[in-house]
Amino acid sequence: MSQSNQPPSQNPYSSPVQPTQIPAYLNQPGMQGDKTGGIIPYKNPHALIGYYLGIVGLLPVLGIPFGIAAIVLGIIGLRKRAANPIIKGSAHAVIAICCGALSLLCGGVFGAGIVAALFSANS
Repeated sequence: MSQSNQPPSQNPYSSPVQPTQIPAYLNQPGMQGDKTGGIIPYKNPHALIGYYLGIVGLLPVLGIPFGIAAIVLGIIGLRKRAANPIIKGSAHAVIAICCGALSLLCGGVFGAGIVAALFSANS
């Protein structure tokens, strides 16, 4: 096997990495983007917690209180995302709002069905 004795700077397969310019307002502590690429918005806990509450709120008995909390936290998460675009989490916030609304709707229909069944049993 022959190895290339060329210095690394002359190797045609290596290219120097150019540093990117970071705007001055982002060069402050805590303002850099997520290392996870925004998959888990740990800098936007309202959106993340709202997302989990929205999923749990889809259970029939727990729907209404968890749905309300998911909607409120989802709205707060969207506002935080709009105020600081670096923190990510808009998808989690939207899912929290949608799941919260769906859980309120399903919880309302479920509750109305129980009330209707109770009234028909008493008649």
